Amino acid sequence: MAEDKKRCEWCEKDDLYRAYHDNEWGEIVRDERLLFEFIVLEMMQAGLSWHTILKKREAMRVAFDDFKPEILAKYDEGKISELLQTEGIIKNRLKLNALSANAKAFLSIQSEFGSFFDYIWSFTNGVRIKNNLNEISQIPTRSELSDQISKDMKKRGFKFLGSVMVYSFLQAIGVINDHLSYCFKAKDNL
Repeated sequence: MAEDKKRCEWCEKDDLYRAYHDNEWGEIVRDERLLFEFIVLEMMQAGLSWHTILKKREAMRVAFDDFKPEILAKYDEGKISELLQTEGIIKNRLKLNALSANAKAFLSIQSEFGSFFDYIWSFTNGVRIKNNLNEISQIPTRSELSDQISKDMKKRGFKFLGSVMVYSFLQAIGVINDHLSYCFKAKDNL
């Protein structure tokens, strides 16, 4: 039973965190729409807690057209003004303006590489990074890899995706496995 399993201590705050940890964090994401969803969530997190983002995720899914990049790429000032009045989402104008730019950059990468999945995994030659960590204090917030990817993504037009946000994104989508050594997910995700 999952309740008896040892987990990374950061997720023990509540059921929302535990469900995210157990079912999503560190799982390899191949679905293009879900990859873009994680980009949006990471971008929206800048300056906020991940818990806040998880609580607002479903409202953002509705407000942001199910995180479909082909729709978000067409967002204009009228749509941004509408979003600023929407309850339950992050209402930061700069972040909302970045939705369209990031969607366009995402679509451009898909066109160039065939998929965003292929693009992001090209940085590791398809090899998953497993950090063997024993304590939460050992989990990095950035790396040379996230520095490199962030720099490339910014060059391609992405906004609000510095190295720390990119590192978190890489953890979320399974490129980096930072489950702590005692966590039941550490071995599941090799």
